[in-house]
Amino acid sequence: MAAEGNASQLTSIITLLGAAVIAVPLFKRFGLGSVLGYLAGGLAIGPYGLGLVNDAQTIIHIAELGVVMFLFVIGLEMKPSHLWNLRAQIFGLGSMQVLLCATLLTAVSMAFGFSWQVSFVCGAGFVLTSTAVVMQVLAERGDILAPRGQRIVSILLFEDLLIVPLLAIVAFLAPADALPVASASPWQRVGLAVLSLAALVGAGLWLLNPLFRVLAKAKAREVMTAAALLVVLGAALLMELGGLSMAMGAFMAGVLLSESTFRHQLEADIEPFRGLLLGLFFLGVGMALNLDVVGRNWQLIAAGVVALMIAKAACIYAVARLAKSSHADAVDRAILMAQGGEFAFVLFAEALKLRVITPEVNANMTAIIVLSMALTPLVVVLYKRLGAAQAIRLDGVEAPKDLQGNVLIIGFGRVGQIASQGPLARGAQLSIIDSDPDAIRAAEPYGFKVYYGDGARTDVLHAAGAHHAQAILVCIDDKDATTRIVENIQREFPQSVVVTRAFDRQHALELIKLDAHHVVRETFESALQMGQHAVAALGATDDEAAAITERVRKRDTERFELEDVSGVFAGRALLLGNIEHIDPPDHSRHAAANTAKH
Repeated sequence: MAAEGNASQLTSIITLLGAAVIAVPLFKRFGLGSVLGYLAGGLAIGPYGLGLVNDAQTIIHIAELGVVMFLFVIGLEMKPSHLWNLRAQIFGLGSMQVLLCATLLTAVSMAFGFSWQVSFVCGAGFVLTSTAVVMQVLAERGDILAPRGQRIVSILLFEDLLIVPLLAIVAFLAPADALPVASASPWQRVGLAVLSLAALVGAGLWLLNPLFRVLAKAKAREVMTAAALLVVLGAALLMELGGLSMAMGAFMAGVLLSESTFRHQLEADIEPFRGLLLGLFFLGVGMALNLDVVGRNWQLIAAGVVALMIAKAACIYAVARLAKSSHADAVDRAILMAQGGEFAFVLFAEALKLRVITPEVNANMTAIIVLSMALTPLVVVLYKRLGAAQAIRLDGVEAPKDLQGNVLIIGFGRVGQIASQGPLARGAQLSIIDSDPDAIRAAEPYGFKVYYGDGARTDVLHAAGAHHAQAILVCIDDKDATTRIVENIQREFPQSVVVTRAFDRQHALELIKLDAHHVVRETFESALQMGQHAVAALGATDDEAAAITERVRKRDTERFELEDVSGVFAGRALLLGNIEHIDPPDHSRHAAANTAKH
C-alpha cells in the first residue's frame, strides 16, 4: 500500500512537471507569456480537465511559498533607505487606490442584488491584487525596478498589509453566534501583528548577518542554501503567526538583508526554488477553476468578471492620473492590476467560516477571482499588440524645435549621461533628444532638458539642430537604429563630427565603413580597465600595468585596422589566447620576467 501511495505521488509530480514543460514554452512561443501557459496547463491536468491531478488546494497552499520567495528576492533589491523613500507611494498612493476601489467594487456587488455585508466582502476581496501574477509579468518585462514598476510594487505592499484589518472587519460583520468564544479582539490582533513585525526587524538587525558570517566560514554550500530557506520560511511563518501575510514577512526579511555582503549568494540560492514553486502556484490556480460552478452560474460569473475588472481598472486609472502618472503608465497599471488575487481566497474562507457569505457565493467569487487572474496575462498581451500601433502620448515632454546647441546627444541613457559631462565641462551648449518619455522625465530633476524625438528620422535631426552641431554623439543602445542614424547624419549633416557608440566589434566595423569619425565600443574601455587591475593583482607596478594596457590597446587598434581592410579574421595573429600563444617574443619576455621575480 505504501509503495502504491508513493507511486501515485510520483505520478502527480511528473504530471505537474510535464504540464509545465509542455504548456509554458508553447504559450511563450506564441507570445502569450509563461503565466497563461501555467494556468492553461493546470486547467488541462486538473479535476475539471483530464483529471490527472485532483488536489488543487493543497498544491496552491504549498506553492504559495513561491510567491513568498519571490517577495524575498524583491526585498533583497530594496535597501531600507529606498523603501523609506517609497513611503509616500506605499501609504499615500496605496491607500487612495484601495479605498476608492473597495467603495466602487462594493457598489458593483450591491448592483448584483447582494446585501451590503456580502458586497463588501466580495469587493474587498477583489481589491487584493494578485501579487504572483503582477510580479511575474513585471519580472518578464524587466520593470520591477523601473519607476512605474516601483509604484505598482508599493501598492501591492500596502494591499498585503490590509489582510489583518480586513479579517477584523469580517469578524465584526459576522453574526454573534458564528464567532468563536475565544476569538481575539481586533486590538489583540493588531498588537500581535506589531509584535511579530518588531521581532522580525530585531532578528534582521542583530542575528541574520552574524549567522551568515559563521556559516560562510564553515564553507558548506548546502548549509548556506538551507540557511537561506530557513530565513525565508521562518520570516513567513512569523508573519503568519502574527496575522500578517507570509509574503510580507519574506519581503521584510529580504529588505533587512539587502545591504548584507551575502545578498547575491542568498538570491542565487533561493532563485531555483522560487521559480519552480511560483510555476507550481499558477498550475494550482488553473486546476482550481471549478468548471462545474462556472457552467451552472456562467452568466453571473461572466458578468461579475467583466463588471469587477472594468470597475477596478477604471478606478486604478483615475487614481493614477490623480497622482500625476502619464496616460500610458495609468493604462498599464489599470490593465495589470485589474484582477483579484490569492489573498482573496483567505478572506473568503474566513467569511465563509463566520457565515458572512454562503458556500454558493464563495464558489462563485472564487471562480471570478481565478478567471480574472487567468485573463490578466492575456489582456496584457492584447494591449501590448494593439497598443503598439498607437502614438505615444508625450505627457510632460516636448518635441525638439529649432534647437541651437553646438553638441547634439542622441539617447540619454547611462552612456549619454556620462558622455555629456565632458562637453559640459568644456562649456558646450547641449541639445539632447531621446525616444523614451520615462527617461526624459527622469532626467529633468537632475538639471537636464531632454526633448522627445527619434534620432533615426531626418526631420527630427533638423529640428534638434543637427545642422548647427559641431559634434553629434549617438549614444542609444539599439544597434540597428544606431546604424540608420549614422547613415542619415553622414548624408544630411556632413559638417558634424560623429562620435558613436557601437554594440560590439562587428558593429564597430560596420560603422567605420559608414565613415563615422569616432567609434567607441561600449564595453571596450571598461574591459581594458578590468584587465589592468588584474595585471596589478599579479604583482605589476602601476606603471607596468598601464604600459601593458596601452600595449593591448595598440595591438587591438592594429587588429581592428586589419579587419577593416581584409575581414573579420585578418587580425587573428595579434590576439592573445590561452590555448596557443601567438606572440612568442612578448610571451618569452613575460615568462623571463616572472622567473626573475620568483
